[in-house]
Amino acid sequence: MARAAVPAVELEVAGRTVRISSPTKVYFAERGLTKLDVVQYFLSVGDGIMRALRDRPTTLERWPGGFFDGAKLSTRADNRGDAFYSKRVPQGAPDYVESVSITFPSGRPADEVCPTELAVVAWAANLGTLRFHPWPVTSADVDHPDQLRIDLDPQPGTDFSDAAAVAPRLREVLQELGMDGHPKTSGGRGLHVYVPIEPTATFIEARRAVIALGRELERRMPDAVTTSWWKEERGERIFVDFNQMARDRTMASAYSVRPNARATVSAPLTWDEVPEVGPEDFDVLSMPARFADVGDLHAGLDAKQYDIAPLLEMSERDERDHGLGDMPYPPEYPKMPGEPKRVQPSRDTDRPQTAD
Repeated sequence: MARAAVPAVELEVAGRTVRISSPTKVYFAERGLTKLDVVQYFLSVGDGIMRALRDRPTTLERWPGGFFDGAKLSTRADNRGDAFYSKRVPQGAPDYVESVSITFPSGRPADEVCPTELAVVAWAANLGTLRFHPWPVTSADVDHPDQLRIDLDPQPGTDFSDAAAVAPRLREVLQELGMDGHPKTSGGRGLHVYVPIEPTATFIEARRAVIALGRELERRMPDAVTTSWWKEERGERIFVDFNQMARDRTMASAYSVRPNARATVSAPLTWDEVPEVGPEDFDVLSMPARFADVGDLHAGLDAKQYDIAPLLEMSERDERDHGLGDMPYPPEYPKMPGEPKRVQPSRDTDRPQTAD
């Protein structure tokens, strides 16, 4: 006998009625979390996630079946996954879902979701969105980032604690340049630091600024930090993933939900908390109480915007004095001016070989 369908529920979200279909559908079996639980989680941190998303082109990472063991995300190379990215406004979106036109590296345009109110988050969560990927730009100017996003990415043999150990030195460099950053967990093993900047630089310039920052960290912590794009050269170090600042490369927003068994979330932190916590400390069940207690720790992120000229000057010095120019772009990018060869070092026949 077929099981009777569970009726949809309607939620009132800041004056909007948002329909949640299949509200009892299990999204995280290990934690006993349903689709409705996930929607209500996002509403409980509404002010925080809207600060992260408001007026920004946003890619939706949709897991319509929830997370389950063996679930995987579709990629360019393999689109047979259980989850996928929505880089365009889904068909049938309600009229309160606003959009903004962006341009991909290929030159193709697209109209992406541009959240302007909390009902959009609830609507997207009903479609299975767990992670929201906002661009580092606003709809007012989609070609000039207003945030530098620094991804401290643990490589095999390292973990969150290693990224946390790098964070104070990163802050040290920023403060020497008259800047400061705002840290958060990625929801996984990594650590993100956002630096608000004046929206005057291009994506190319913002990426070069992050490369310069990463290289300075690498000089100060050569055994702990790497900027090598090629995995075979990184070793057991924290990779400063500068290509996260390339056009159409985004990070999961603060308060996004990680598709893992525990349902961890990306949590804004104070600098003092960075060495004291781990990603498992923040999840869909624990974050609402934390948010009610401390509020949005990124609420002041946009209070002051910094000039990235000092970082661009550092980039120019690296190239002039040390021959350190641009770095490879992601493989889906067209060849960029000044970019070195995209050839894995071990396969580069023109690369000078060292004797054993």
